[in-house]
Amino acid sequence: MDATTDKDPEVQEQIRNSLCALGDADPEEILECCGEYLRQHDKLPFPFRALILRSMESVIRNHLPELGKAAAGAVVALAAQEMTKSKEPIQEWQEAASDVLVEIGKRFLNKVMEEVLGKFQPGILPHPCVLRTFGNLALANVFGMVPFLNSILGTLLPMLGMVRTDSMKCTFCYALQRFSESIQEYLAGRDQAPDPTIRRDAFAPEMGAAFEILLQGWGQSREGQVRLAVLEALGPMSSLIPEEKLEEQIPKLLPGILSLYKKHPEPFPISKSLCQILESSVAIGSRSLEAQLESLLATLLTQICAPADPNVPTSAKNHTELLRCFSVLACAFPERLLPFLAPKLESGSERTRAGALLVLRHLLNSAPSQMEMKKSFIISSLRLPLQDNNNKVKRALVQLISALAHHGYLEQPGAEALLEFLVRQCCLQDGPPGIPEENSEDPTNENVRSISVSTLLLLSTTVPRMGPVLWPFLLEFLIPAQFSPALTPLCRSLTFLAGKIREEEPENEAWSRSEQCGKSQKWSQKAVSSQPFLGSGRGAAALRLLGALRIHPHLENRWEKEIPQLLEHLEAHSFSQFLRESLESIPDKSWICPLVSEMFRQLRASDGSRAEKNFLYRSMGTALGSCPSKELVRKQLQELLENARYQDEAEREGLASCFGICARDHLEETLEKLEEFVKSDVFKKSLGLFSIFKERSEGELEKLRSGLVLCYGRVAEAAPPELLHSRLESQILKNLLQHGHTKVRFRDFLGIWGNFWGILKEFLGNFLGNLSLARSISMISRAIARKAELVALMVEFLRAEPPDALRTRLRQQALSTCSHLLYPWEFWEFPFPDFPRGIPGFFFQDLFEDALGSLQELLQGLLRRRLSPHGLQEIFAHLGSWIKSPREQERERALGISKSLLEFFLENLHVSSITPFYNLSSLLALLAPRCSDGIPKIRADSVDCVRSLLRIQLCYEGFSRDHQDELLEGLELLKEGLENPDFSILFHTCTRMGSVIGKRIPPEQLLQLLLELFQAWDDPDGNCSRAASVLCNSLLRERGGILQEKVPDLLAVIRSKLELQEPEQLRRAAQQSVLILGLQHPKAVLGTLLGSALPFDSPSSAMWRALGTEPALSSQILELLLERLSREVPFTESKPFLLGGAATRVATAPPLAATCALDELMSVPEAAAAVLERFPALFQRLLLRLGCSVGVQLPKFLRNSCRETRGQGAAAKALRPCSCAVETLQAMLVRAGNDDVVRDVGNSGGWELMEIPERHHDGIALLAGAMARLCGPRLPPIVRSLIPELGSVFECQRVTSTAFLAELLNHKVVNDLLLLEPLLDALTALEKDSCLLVRVLALRGLGNVASGSPEQIRRHGAQLLASMVHGMDDQDDPNNRLALEAMSSLSKILDHLEQRDVHSTLLRVAIRIRPFFDSEHPELRHSSIVLFGNLSRFGRSDSEVFSEQVLNGLVTLLLHLQDPQPDACKFALRMCGPSLGCEELREMFGNHLREERGLHYGEFLNDVCKFLMRAHPALLSRLLSTNLFYFKSPWRELRAAAAMFIGFLVLHMDEEQGQQVDLDELISGGGKFPKFPNPQNSQIYKSPKSPIPQISKFPDSPNP
Repeated sequence: MDATTDKDPEVQEQIRNSLCALGDADPEEILECCGEYLRQHDKLPFPFRALILRSMESVIRNHLPELGKAAAGAVVALAAQEMTKSKEPIQEWQEAASDVLVEIGKRFLNKVMEEVLGKFQPGILPHPCVLRTFGNLALANVFGMVPFLNSILGTLLPMLGMVRTDSMKCTFCYALQRFSESIQEYLAGRDQAPDPTIRRDAFAPEMGAAFEILLQGWGQSREGQVRLAVLEALGPMSSLIPEEKLEEQIPKLLPGILSLYKKHPEPFPISKSLCQILESSVAIGSRSLEAQLESLLATLLTQICAPADPNVPTSAKNHTELLRCFSVLACAFPERLLPFLAPKLESGSERTRAGALLVLRHLLNSAPSQMEMKKSFIISSLRLPLQDNNNKVKRALVQLISALAHHGYLEQPGAEALLEFLVRQCCLQDGPPGIPEENSEDPTNENVRSISVSTLLLLSTTVPRMGPVLWPFLLEFLIPAQFSPALTPLCRSLTFLAGKIREEEPENEAWSRSEQCGKSQKWSQKAVSSQPFLGSGRGAAALRLLGALRIHPHLENRWEKEIPQLLEHLEAHSFSQFLRESLESIPDKSWICPLVSEMFRQLRASDGSRAEKNFLYRSMGTALGSCPSKELVRKQLQELLENARYQDEAEREGLASCFGICARDHLEETLEKLEEFVKSDVFKKSLGLFSIFKERSEGELEKLRSGLVLCYGRVAEAAPPELLHSRLESQILKNLLQHGHTKVRFRDFLGIWGNFWGILKEFLGNFLGNLSLARSISMISRAIARKAELVALMVEFLRAEPPDALRTRLRQQALSTCSHLLYPWEFWEFPFPDFPRGIPGFFFQDLFEDALGSLQELLQGLLRRRLSPHGLQEIFAHLGSWIKSPREQERERALGISKSLLEFFLENLHVSSITPFYNLSSLLALLAPRCSDGIPKIRADSVDCVRSLLRIQLCYEGFSRDHQDELLEGLELLKEGLENPDFSILFHTCTRMGSVIGKRIPPEQLLQLLLELFQAWDDPDGNCSRAASVLCNSLLRERGGILQEKVPDLLAVIRSKLELQEPEQLRRAAQQSVLILGLQHPKAVLGTLLGSALPFDSPSSAMWRALGTEPALSSQILELLLERLSREVPFTESKPFLLGGAATRVATAPPLAATCALDELMSVPEAAAAVLERFPALFQRLLLRLGCSVGVQLPKFLRNSCRETRGQGAAAKALRPCSCAVETLQAMLVRAGNDDVVRDVGNSGGWELMEIPERHHDGIALLAGAMARLCGPRLPPIVRSLIPELGSVFECQRVTSTAFLAELLNHKVVNDLLLLEPLLDALTALEKDSCLLVRVLALRGLGNVASGSPEQIRRHGAQLLASMVHGMDDQDDPNNRLALEAMSSLSKILDHLEQRDVHSTLLRVAIRIRPFFDSEHPELRHSSIVLFGNLSRFGRSDSEVFSEQVLNGLVTLLLHLQDPQPDACKFALRMCGPSLGCEELREMFGNHLREERGLHYGEFLNDVCKFLMRAHPALLSRLLSTNLFYFKSPWRELRAAAAMFIGFLVLHMDEEQGQQVDLDELISGGGKFPKFPNPQNSQIYKSPKSPIPQISKFPDSPNP
């Protein structure tokens, strides 16, 4: 059941079958398992839930009697829950659950009703599936459900007014329809019902109320589906409502229904409901119905005549319902129906005429009693349709005649015309080929003829009352020529009737013989002499009729014995033999003489087909051979020669056959008449002076000579051998050569053979002469000793034939002659003859078939002499180009010959020892792809060829020729589907064939077969090239496991196919080949593809993408690629050329190729499942790969390759290691469904930052932030995999992983996922990392805890504080980057700590950061001052400890208010105010040092000094000395501020404090100011109250 999530329909079907099979063993157990699985997997997608429910339904259906109540109850509860779990309509899932309830309700109805009724509460609209379940249950368990329906209807009716949505209306209509049908079925079988007291009127009130609501309310809906649903419900409900209500509604109901035909494309529901309403109306004897009868009949007939829409599957059902409507109306209004139909038979529309005939036939069968009184009216109304020429009308009329016969209508006067019409339709000829029908829907002549023949035979054999009608009426149709095409069905019918008469009235047998003999003698000759296979075997039918009639008493015994044998082996020569033996059995030979005369008369009058005339000639020759009168034979031969039409090829052929057959018994007379004819004046061009207008043309003479040569040939072929040799030279060959060409005189043919060969070569210019000569030589070839020269002559005949036409039998006869001449000789030097190309449409089909048969005979003879694989290979070397020809005719002939040759080879093969069939692979590659050819016959022949080849292989392996192999026999079954050109069927055939070939091909030939099939992808026929691709993939799937060593070769071939820009189907097939190889040999395929040149070109990319289309393989390939990435060294470092330069990093090729491969692999949508499965490992490895790619260069050989690629103008993208890693990571995130992460990082510019070495960690931080915000649940395994990488030997990997993990701590999701402590421990351990950036990022991460998990700060406060202090104390920090990060992070952390947490480190930190107050770097100053302000918050409760530090830093903070950005100082002073012990200062700092307020520095400093002197007079000396220190500052602003500060201090000190100041020190400090050129311009002197003037306040101060 875990496998039910597979999306492959075949796999799902197999799973369902497996569950059903398990259910056969223990149904209750499997039902319990399925239910438990559904309950445990509540979030399983609905298609897979439906699959399990369908499986449960099948188990219940098959084992319902075996289920116990407990198991049934559990299933019912589960199915009801599944059915109503979703309020949204999910048809597949909910219907599956409903069907389970219906199936189990067939036995446990009470349990089902108890569960479902609980979900059907009054006043609350139920779930739609509840109503559908009720409806389906009502039909599935009629006797159980009908008693419930009264209460269900009582609850349901009030709900009808609450329904608002169209879908719910359709559901209610469906339920009412099923309820009505169930009630009808219950009432129909009430005698077997458990409660027979239930009657129709018990449901009438509820049904009547519902009927009115549906008709008046919902029936007016604008939604078509609602109208149809209402109509489908009204039909069965109409029989249950009160009669008066139905009568009242009919005038409005019927017009409304009829109008729906114009509004809805699918009329079946309308017709079905209309029929049900009509039945109900007729049953109550409705008077309103008759008033609407005319419009009703017109609409029904219009629908009957409308053409069927193939896109509407219910068209046939609709047709049946319409005919039912006519039947219902016929029972009530027969006198109105026939007058309505009769005029329609004369309508101008053939559809109306055919429709009326169809309705009439249906009424005869469905309402015979009503039609009985109208027999004469019906027969008379059919006179005009008998003259109709439309095939659709003809077919309908033939079908009507069948119905009329069964009901006795053809016994009426005037019905003979109907029978004659039926016989005439049996004579219909097929229309001209290539001319389309006017209407493709109309039946063809062949269709009408076929149904007419079937009807005639049906009436003769299955309708007893038709015997007297048909016999002897049908005998009259045997003689007229126009009825000849119907000879077969006529003979069959008459044979049956004659046999039946003899059985019933044996005393009439003498009458049959005497009275019918004279009449039969005339047509029997025609019947026997007809072509036996014409018209579905009319020869056999005629023979059976002859046997039934028994024309001559002496023929009875012979015919009773020989006719059955002749019928078993029915061939043309068999008729001649049959006639010959029949004539020999007649004692009175004089009876034959008038027969000969009658035959000659019929021959001269015959206008039959070529085959018929040819047979008449052969019959004439047979009769002449049996004739005892030699004079009569000479006379008739003379008349045949004089009266033959030599311009007609059939006449020449027939005449020659006649002479040949006659020569068997009258050789002397035959040669005598031919000799006389040769010497007569017939060959003269002019017949005399008075015959000037009757001169024969040269062409006429040549045809006459051709006929004569053929006669000699046939005579030589048929004459007795002992009589032939003495006459061959003197009488046959002499005239043969003389009339083959008039300029050549006969020479000693047998004595001087060389001269004879030269003479024969001169006939090449004579077309008809060559043809006749070739045929004649073929006939007499067995009497010629030296044959090699004649073979060469025949080859020249073949080469002289035009290659694009086939108008005569020369090619066929030349090939046949070669077969006769070459058979006893070794002949492999004989050149292979060409196929005729481009046969025009007007050639005779039998001409071509004979030529092809001769070629086949010749090739079989060649093959017989070398019955081995070598011989087979040599012949197919010639056939190969024809098998692959772009012309359909040539391929069809070549495949037909190939099939016959292989069958011949197999029949004649005798293997004495196991021998390799070395060329099996090449022959299979040539023939197998034709199984998908566009011509059905080629497809079938291809399957036969493959089957024969594999049977030959079995013979060479030691099996007997008649060994039955199941796999090969299965190929025969595939041919049935090949008639259908549907792509899916052809694909299945190719796949199945490839599987069979794969199982039977010897392992050593498998690779060769594959390579040749790959070459067959270039076949000009697109179907066959695709078939070759399917065969390749089937072979790989079946036997690819043994080709591991050949994987590189196969992939190279596949790559070459992808490079050729094959059609899309072949590109997909090539990718499928790669996929199959990957499934079987993943490591070999991976290794080969990784060796492809970088950057990957289009074929390489396509091959990689192919591996991603199969989730199982994708997962395996991803694992192997990740292993490569983790195992391979990402780059190498080259030493700088100059001392002091930076080392250069150069990417290594294997991991770069693996990265590109991952990018291609994950670009395939099907790889999503594998990516999701290995998302943590992929993300970790690609992130580290990205870190290793920053600032890395391509190897030199790849740089050159990329330049060459760009120089050639190729579209390949530039290959950069870092960009490649970024793109691969993006592809992985997109394929895993995190495209929002990619967009978020891209909007922030993160992807570009990752490629900049100095900003790489910032880009990684943006990625980490996006991951934390958008896909937090995926982080735990990623974090666990990245923590070990913090100790990587590669510094770049440590930087990347640290940056990622550090940023994660900035987000709350880390704490939610219980990752905080592992991350803190990991980052704390990096305090001693050798890389400064790693230590900085680690401290940044620890500081991020304040943002991401502030509530955890106090818990880990000691750890965090220790790390920050350690960072500030780090000695390996030349630029104080670490200290800066530590101070910034510590500032964030302090906001979440209390005094007791910081107490131990407060003083240490304050002292450590003081030096940074005067740093030249703004960031350091800012961070240290802010941190000092934050620290002051913790010193208020211990003024003795921290107040001293505040006072020590007070001067610095006040002076730095002159910084360009004084916000940090303002913040620190505000925070330090409470620690100064002066309320005025605290209040002043709080009011004046707001960030948003400006500051007048002089006044502010004046007030500060005033309050300081008041609150802390003892600090005067410290304040002065600190300010004096800043006199040395390089910043002018600080020096000025310090001087100002001193001035204000002096200003506000009293006399006593002045005594304590060391004036000398103060003056000397002021003297250290830089010397200004103009002291008056100095900022010190410009101060409002400069310290210089204030010095005079000191008692002993000198005058400045």
